[in-house]
Amino acid sequence: MSYLETTHNVYKEAALTPDVGLCCTTNPIWELPGLKIPRIMQEMNYGCGSTVHARDLTNNPKMLYVGVGGGMELLQFAYFNRNKGGVIGLDVVDEMLEASRKNFKIAEEQNDWFRSDFVDLRKGDAMDLPVEDNSIDVAAQNCLFNIFKSDDLKKAIEEMYRVLKPHGKLVMSDPTCEQPMNDELRNDERLRALCLSGSLTIADYVKALTDAGFGTIEIRARKPYRILDPKSYPTDELIYIESIEVAAIKDPMPADGPCIFTGRAAIYYGDEDYFDDGLGHTLLKNQPLAICDKTTAALQALSRDDIYFSESTFHYDGGGCC
Repeated sequence: MSYLETTHNVYKEAALTPDVGLCCTTNPIWELPGLKIPRIMQEMNYGCGSTVHARDLTNNPKMLYVGVGGGMELLQFAYFNRNKGGVIGLDVVDEMLEASRKNFKIAEEQNDWFRSDFVDLRKGDAMDLPVEDNSIDVAAQNCLFNIFKSDDLKKAIEEMYRVLKPHGKLVMSDPTCEQPMNDELRNDERLRALCLSGSLTIADYVKALTDAGFGTIEIRARKPYRILDPKSYPTDELIYIESIEVAAIKDPMPADGPCIFTGRAAIYYGDEDYFDDGLGHTLLKNQPLAICDKTTAALQALSRDDIYFSESTFHYDGGGCC
């Protein structure tokens, strides 16, 4: 049995018998005017963060969500696009698609504004999306890509890139781990399916996105997720896993490399009203400016004594230099 078959079976079981402890997110449930999330959707929220950000969802974007879970994030996306088929939900597990259909009927009863046909549920593989080229404004996946091994991950990211419109966004949440994992953990198909042993480092995760052509990467959050301890798992040392929330934007790749925002800022405190580096970066006096890591390195290379640089907070909320 391949690891993908194991994953299929894990989520088939989770669709037939909801497993509240399957995944763990510290995100609160969205509370928006008129939006009620059915309890069954909350119990089947098999993600490690949130991919729903209001600032991504203006002007009725066409949306794609891969790996539907119990339909909670699909319902949240539909809140921002109340059009027939405005949101595409894709899954390879028939039982998960059927569970979502049933849950949408409950959501219709609890939300006057919602209709099930706002969401176009389709069976399909993340590595071969049944979606047209350049047709999606916002694509999302939650706690799915970390399951894939490297060749499959490459295909899945390339497919997301293909279906996005220029300047479209791929919004994701996945576990990451900065510590090395042994081969026994990496090769355990069930632990990989449970989003525990397939985690990449943040640097490798970002590189997989930029290798596919995404020119701008935003790391929006970095949160505690799970512990693999020697008493419970085949490891000699305790392993700490975090979840990150990331947006990859289909911007053209800059000639000098991608813009990767990790929550850094620069503050100019010199004698003038502002500092202009002549390359499009203007720092007003004592006003923090979000800057990507590439711009941080370029400004630091100037060796000025009147610019302060914050460390990476791994929290970025828009705006900035690029």
